[in-house]
Amino acid sequence: MRICRFDDERLGLVKGDEVLDVTAALEAIPQQRWPLAPGDPLIANLERVLERVRALESGAPRRKLAGVKLKSPVANPTKIVNAPINYQAHIDEAKADPKLGGGRKLNHITDWGLFLKATSALIGPGEPIRLRMPDRRNDHEVELAVVIGRECRRATLENALDFVAGYAIGLDMTIRGPEMPSWRKSVDTYAVCGPWLTTKDEVPDPNNLRLSLKVNGETRQDTNTSYLIYDIRRLIEFASEYYTLYPGDVYYTGTPEGVGPVKPGDRLSGRSVDALGELQIDVRG
Repeated sequence: MRICRFDDERLGLVKGDEVLDVTAALEAIPQQRWPLAPGDPLIANLERVLERVRALESGAPRRKLAGVKLKSPVANPTKIVNAPINYQAHIDEAKADPKLGGGRKLNHITDWGLFLKATSALIGPGEPIRLRMPDRRNDHEVELAVVIGRECRRATLENALDFVAGYAIGLDMTIRGPEMPSWRKSVDTYAVCGPWLTTKDEVPDPNNLRLSLKVNGETRQDTNTSYLIYDIRRLIEFASEYYTLYPGDVYYTGTPEGVGPVKPGDRLSGRSVDALGELQIDVRG
């Protein structure tokens, strides 16, 4: 299934060029009291919600996809995990352009580990990217975003994908400079996720997905996740060696070569021809 969050916190089922309003399926989420359990309640209860979605589908009101405001399919992640330098071609281009690496040594993802972005940076394609520090370089980075489906500690390569709820397209926007990535990449609106959550049953092999990004119709990035240095299984294993992953945590898996600056007025279009759809978003000052 392809599940979206749209307009005034509505839940949608995406079918072709339409959105079926299945907001009533949210009633399947159990009531919670403080202190709330960590994680996104929708993702933590995704199976029971989807069961209700199936029951509602035939009679659900329909809207044109082009006429709704798409938000991030995840509302409440506990963390946004990011994998740096996870494509060799991106490492090579960063070595050739010192501005990309911020003066840091670029060898292997193991040398850098992972970094976290503030959850307040998260938006969907229905909201614009609002550039900060316009006197500095602001770059696009298209990535496969993995949404964690259940609590995960010390995953193994064999069971790592069991902890996945689904996948989306991510844009890891960044301000270039010498500061730590968690600082430069946590600006409000600098973590784009969408256009919807594609459940994992529709993605047989996340390590073989084509991803591309266009800026104003010009292709800037075009790759396949088969070129990841740490594939999806290894990334989940790697993160869960250090901290617990909770339902709804969003994992940006690394960007390929072709990163570049954007400016106000640009339109970005991230696409996966395989299953994830197309994410279109505007850049503003």
